Amino acid sequence: MNEHDLSGKVALVQGGSRGIGAAIVKRLAAHGAAVAFTYVSSASKAEALRDSVIADGGKALAIKADSASADEIRQAVSDTVKAFGRLDILVNNAGVLAMGPLETFSLEDFDRTLAINVRSVFIATQEAARHMGDGGRIINIGSTNAERMPFAGGATYAMSKSALVGLTKGLARDLGPRGITVNNVQPGPVDTDMNPANSEFADSLLSLMASGRYGHVDEIASFVAYLAGPEAGYITGASLTIDGGFSA
Repeated sequence: MNEHDLSGKVALVQGGSRGIGAAIVKRLAAHGAAVAFTYVSSASKAEALRDSVIADGGKALAIKADSASADEIRQAVSDTVKAFGRLDILVNNAGVLAMGPLETFSLEDFDRTLAINVRSVFIATQEAARHMGDGGRIINIGSTNAERMPFAGGATYAMSKSALVGLTKGLARDLGPRGITVNNVQPGPVDTDMNPANSEFADSLLSLMASGRYGHVDEIASFVAYLAGPEAGYITGASLTIDGGFSA
């Protein structure tokens, strides 16, 4: 058995045009999967990613869909199945980070955080499960902040990522009889355009980490690819931390 072989599989990545999501798209495609991914505003990056995968001999589809919209999420699942004929892997990577003092944190930001970081995961999973056969894979991208929030202003974000822990466990029970696994990957600080490793904010986090460095997007993508593969069928309902010892 080749633990990396995803030939013949079809994946949908929510929030896949940049950062960790783009790395996941590339990795799944490199392992043989046809990959659809959603984006909201980065059309040029999404098209470039799609074209890059195709140029490397893979199959890719970029879908404009707002993860705050139930209808657009469901349509993205439908478009994936229509384009590639099936759906085997769902990666829920779309997320937002709103931070600020408790006294001034808006309900609008609170509601949007829940809509994208939690509600979209439920909607996408519910819809994907209608199309998945036995042995499917659902992988949520959470955060180490579900377990450790060492600075002020991140309560709502931490809550949303903690909610994924419980949601993952419950969904694993719901879908386990069908052989569909549901897992939650919890990255620590990762070098992306939204959270660069050379920023002042990064300097404040490095002292909290056992490894003393930020993670790379490829390190998260390789972990996701393993969970999507044939050897990970006995892992389900788990929240798996990859954070350089941030929560150690």
